[in-house]
Amino acid sequence: MTGEASTTSGVMVRAARQDDAERVAELLYESAAAKYDQFLGSRRPALALLERAFRRNGNTASCETVSIAEVEGRVAGVLAAFPSAEGDRRARRLLRIALRGMAPWRWAEALRVFRLGSEAVPPPPPDALYVDALATSAALRRRGAARALLADAERRAWTAGLGAVALDTGGGNASARALYEAAGFAVAAAREPYGAVPGVVAYVKRLT
Repeated sequence: MTGEASTTSGVMVRAARQDDAERVAELLYESAAAKYDQFLGSRRPALALLERAFRRNGNTASCETVSIAEVEGRVAGVLAAFPSAEGDRRARRLLRIALRGMAPWRWAEALRVFRLGSEAVPPPPPDALYVDALATSAALRRRGAARALLADAERRAWTAGLGAVALDTGGGNASARALYEAAGFAVAAAREPYGAVPGVVAYVKRLT
């Protein structure tokens, strides 16, 4: 994304910078800790992967995908998003970065987790900006950071000539679902859990 910044209700949203790597990695990890622990084994290698990925272009956690919300000069939340047409390519790039950084004996499990994660998520519309991750700091919640980041995602989609913003969350994540529905997102698809694949609800907000 560009270097533009916007302020909404005391929350400033700006493009991520390379020096944000450590804090962004922490929040991206918190957005899906169980998934990352299963994929990488534990918190430490997951954070290391996310920092490496943030510093490299072309993957789902790259710096250019991330918006940051600040409250009183502190990082209150992050959102990673990109056009849905780029999703498969960016995900494969992240997988390659991960495999290069882990022991070969972990590859089979990592590939299995990656495949299950891909199967769990309903595909977003082809004309959407896809929000791959949204996380807020526990110390700064209920300050409007998540709402401001979602509004910025709409701005990014509009600027890019896209027609929608799409995202998904666990079917049992009541707080996230309430946030998205209050922001005008509508349920587009839902998948019940089966076996090791968790239940997921996909949301879309049309901009036109």
